[in-house]
Order: sequence, then C-alpha cells, then structure tokens
Amino acid sequence: MRAAPSLMYLQAIPQFTEHFLDASDEGNESIDGGPTGGLNWDGRNDRGRDQARFPLLSPYEMANDSPATVVAKVEKTGYAAELRQLFGNSVFCDRDATFRAVLEALEVYQQNYLEFYPYSSKFDGYLAGKVRLSAEESRGLEVFNDPAKGNCARCHISRRGSDGTPPQFTDYGFVALGVPRNPAIAANRNPAYFDLGLCGPLRTDLRERTDYCGLFMTPSLRNAAIRQTFFHNGVFHSLREVLEFYSGRDTNPEKWYSRNNDGSVNKFDDLPPRYRANVNAELPFGRRPDEAPALSETEINDLISFLQTLTDGYRMEKPERANPSPIRAAN
Repeated sequence: MRAAPSLMYLQAIPQFTEHFLDASDEGNESIDGGPTGGLNWDGRNDRGRDQARFPLLSPYEMANDSPATVVAKVEKTGYAAELRQLFGNSVFCDRDATFRAVLEALEVYQQNYLEFYPYSSKFDGYLAGKVRLSAEESRGLEVFNDPAKGNCARCHISRRGSDGTPPQFTDYGFVALGVPRNPAIAANRNPAYFDLGLCGPLRTDLRERTDYCGLFMTPSLRNAAIRQTFFHNGVFHSLREVLEFYSGRDTNPEKWYSRNNDGSVNKFDDLPPRYRANVNAELPFGRRPDEAPALSETEINDLISFLQTLTDGYRMEKPERANPSPIRAAN
C-alpha cells in the first residue's frame, strides 16, 4: 500500500497534534503549524512500540496473523533467554505481555543513537567547522534555502534549533504534494482506491477532515541520497526524478500524470477531484504551463550535490578549515 518510511531521525518527532503552536523558530506563537508530529506517513502512532505493531501484523509486511504468532516465533529464537532476563522468567506465560515486551524492545533499540541518529554526515562536519563544502554543494545549499528557488527549507528546516541542536531537515508537518499515482502498488489496481494519508484508509480518526485528505508527513531528508524509493507511494526512485517533479509539476504536468479518456492530462491523478484543492501550490510549485520550470538543470545538479552531504558515515581525510556557515542566516 505504501513505501516504507525511514526509521532514522525519529527521536525528536513530537506527538501528533492538529494544532502546533511553537514560537521558538517562527518567532510568532500565534502561527498554527498543525497538523504536526506522530509516526508513520499519517502520524497515527506516537510511540515506537505502537508503530512496531503494524509491520509485524500487517499482511503487506511481516504477515503474522496475530500477536501470539509473533510470540511463538520469538520463543524459539536465541534471544528468548534475554527476554526472560529482562522481563522475568514468567514472561512467556502471558502471550499479550510477551508481545508488549517485544514491541518495547524494538522501541528501545531504535533509541540507539549510533544506529538511528548518528549525525555523522558531511553537513554535520560542516556545521561543526571541520570540513568545507565544495562549490557545487554550497550552491546547492543556497538553492535549497532560497524561498524564490528550491524553497526546500520551508518544510525541510536546515538551520540549527534554537537550542543549538543539529537540523532535522523536517518540520514534522503534513503536506499534499499531488504526486503521481503509482501503478506498481497492488492496491492501486482498483481505480476506486485512493490513499488519502491523514484521512485514511489506515488512519481512521480523521476521516471527516476533508481538508486533511492527501496530506502526508514531511520526512527528514537526512540520508535521502541513498534511498531507493521516494514519497508515500514510492513512485520515484531517484533524487533527480524528485527534484524534476518539484521543478516541473505545474509547468509540465503531461510528463508526470496519466491522461483522461479525452486525452487531457489527469493532473493529481492519485487524489479524487474533490480533494485536489488540498495540494500545495507554494514555490517551487504554482507556475503556469507557459513558464519555465522553477529549477534549471544546473540548479538540480547542485541540489543533488548538497543533499548527498546529508548521508551519514562521512569520513574526513584530514581536518579542514571551514568557510563561515550561511546556516545562521538561512530562512
């Protein structure tokens, strides 16, 4: 039904709320940044242990038919003894308690910073003054932050937090981007099926909020350069495709969307027509078909170079003296 979101850099995500008021970054506590937060593409879980239930029991993922099935498999593994040590010798006497222990163990594992939020990218080294960005990377950062060009930092915040914490490259918000329908998703074989994000089908408590239909979580861009699928439906498979879509979604819709029976472009074809007004039209979107795309090929190349600096595991050959960081002035 959906592409799997990354489990990295989730440690700072706030709990889901429909009304998010935070003056620390915007300087105006009256601005409502909601809906915001939560885990999954639709923010329906607030804790790692709750999120872990879905892949274990989903027929589309691990396909265990019940918590008891999971427990029976765990009991036969080499770490069953460790669960007994952690939770007591009687842990396997109560299947529900055992399943909860498994979920808690998964949640705790995902708090291992070395695995899940190491902040070891070249950009982190740049922020620490230990490495310089190349000319292409620096230009890409400028395009990323420029509200008249990429405007990426509007949602993928690139500056440090007010407390000095490294940027997460997300505002934890939700947005409808109108990405094309992905025919590779099995559920999409039914033309009447639509994944509406916040208002269903997997999330059920916001079904009546039609203004939320089509909205999905803004993911962190950390490690985006090594991902194989992008967006909630996995329709794109490279950063270049993603950036070309952002740049030319509205100027060249015929490149991205299917056609109606009369030959016209079925723009935003992965949303029912009644929800298409929810699709974001802020820059770099919103251009007319008679206008040039928002980004040139050179700017897209530079953006890709910059986004590659967000990949963890960067190793510096030798200490370098950094240029003054423009991040302080970004946004």
